[in-house]
Amino acid sequence: MPNPLLHIKNLSVDFVTDNSTTKALKNIDISVSRGEILAIVGESGSGKSVTSLSVLQLLPSPPAKYTSGEILLSVGERTIDMLQLPREELQSIRGNHVAMIFQEPMTSLNPVLTCGFQVMEAIRQHNSITEKEATEKTIALFEKVKLPDPAAMFKRYPHQLSGGQKQRVMIAMAMSCEPSLLICDEPTTALDVTVQKNILQLIRELQLQNDMGVIFITHDLSVVAEIADRVAVMYKGEIVEQNIAKQLFSSPQHPYTKALLACRPLLHEKGERLPVVSDFMEIGINGEIVEKSKAKNQKPEAGTVNEPQTPNSKPQTLLSVQNLKVYFPSQKTFLGKTTAYTKAVDDVSFEVFEGETLGLVGESGCGKSTLGRAILRLIDATDGKVFYKGMNLLDASPATMKSLRKDMQIIFQDPYSSLNPRITIGDAIAEPLQVHGLVNNRKERKDKVMELLQKVSLLPEHYNRYPHEFSGGQRQRIVIARALALRPSFIICDESVSALDVSVQAQVLNLLNDLKKEFGFTAIFISHDLSVVRYISDRIMVMNKGKIEETGTAEQVYNHPQSVYTQRLIKSIPGVIS
Repeated sequence: MPNPLLHIKNLSVDFVTDNSTTKALKNIDISVSRGEILAIVGESGSGKSVTSLSVLQLLPSPPAKYTSGEILLSVGERTIDMLQLPREELQSIRGNHVAMIFQEPMTSLNPVLTCGFQVMEAIRQHNSITEKEATEKTIALFEKVKLPDPAAMFKRYPHQLSGGQKQRVMIAMAMSCEPSLLICDEPTTALDVTVQKNILQLIRELQLQNDMGVIFITHDLSVVAEIADRVAVMYKGEIVEQNIAKQLFSSPQHPYTKALLACRPLLHEKGERLPVVSDFMEIGINGEIVEKSKAKNQKPEAGTVNEPQTPNSKPQTLLSVQNLKVYFPSQKTFLGKTTAYTKAVDDVSFEVFEGETLGLVGESGCGKSTLGRAILRLIDATDGKVFYKGMNLLDASPATMKSLRKDMQIIFQDPYSSLNPRITIGDAIAEPLQVHGLVNNRKERKDKVMELLQKVSLLPEHYNRYPHEFSGGQRQRIVIARALALRPSFIICDESVSALDVSVQAQVLNLLNDLKKEFGFTAIFISHDLSVVRYISDRIMVMNKGKIEETGTAEQVYNHPQSVYTQRLIKSIPGVIS
């Protein structure tokens, strides 16, 4: 590639501690030109973020140690090596010539400063302009990134914005000094498909307007298909494949790339077992990658748990929600009287049949999680009825609800925050068994936990480890094991795979299907990802602004949506280059 904007040559990075040395990057060689979007793809731990942070020299040293290589950046007429720059010159490069959009905008933005002030700060750091000029430029940037009411957004704090709006503020900050290179580190992870589509379109528009080079880091190959010109695939600190996006999608060469492409739920029918990375490759005796002859893609036994037992039988209703309302006060008078409400769940009615998985989809803020928690009495409902096995849960006494808890469980969206960091995962899984008195002694309790760990593909030695010692996918398995400890008949999965790598997501979805077949539980599967919901659900219910838009079988809703809102959700799912 002639005169690339950025050329990372033979870069190797180690993380050195007192006890060990971990090779994070091994002879990385990639480049990006002006006007080009290079996607770097791989699972968590593959080295994607280490690569991007190395460009701006943001890795703490120690423990990071650059053992070889160069990071060559073209700045005007000269080429500089970012590894050799003194701190003062690095400061002038960061934000001015190379900008970065970080993965989590809430932790990247200062919670005690307004969004406008934070963007102004970045502008004035690199430009000698007055506060008034910086204010005007910031509002213009907010307008450029299509934030509603830019002048009002200027005065708001990060917690007053939605996830998509915060991400737009981060993009405005990154674009404030018109950099020649923009690094996007997982900027759309866990965003709704509609918000994600808007963010991708915005990045593409800004890149074309400013003729920028863009490095787009993600684990989602569907997003890559939507935005990238070229793709580099990373695995355990190495680039295993590079190609033009269209060619990589149509004829992948490396088994790891083939695995990432194959394990997306979008490509598979309901009931079909999702392939995983281990189906395509294994690590040889000398650490080399060995491709397997063919991927295992076995389908489970025919039939679903929701099939009628006889031709004329009707599924039994397990849960019936009638006219459920959950309102939160949004405005109060000086004396504390509520004058306006936010209708999070607004007059919702539906049924869940024994043995089925009901998918609940919608954008953030539509009321999905509020509905799930109101059903389980984790938050108070304003009005309505929730019948579980014929009993109205909203009228049940605390003692009755406690006895029902072992029959109704929830798997939360963020497994790390739902696990106590101070107790081992063995004790975390054993806790509900102890609370409900389902085992006689400590030995029986430990045996039961060991059995559950095995069912979710974890090892006995994991019993005494703490949550921080596990990956995101492993923590999700732990939370699933804890939910199943009491052998519940009803489980709510609240965005339980939304932020997982596509390969880990496939493992967890396979696990849920296997466990459902073994335990026979009924589930409500909450997600904003319609392709995942279509794969795992028998029926789909679409929610928008606290109300139900439409309900139908998974195939009906996905392939023949009736409401305009559902059609928009499906159109927003990132496409696949064929």
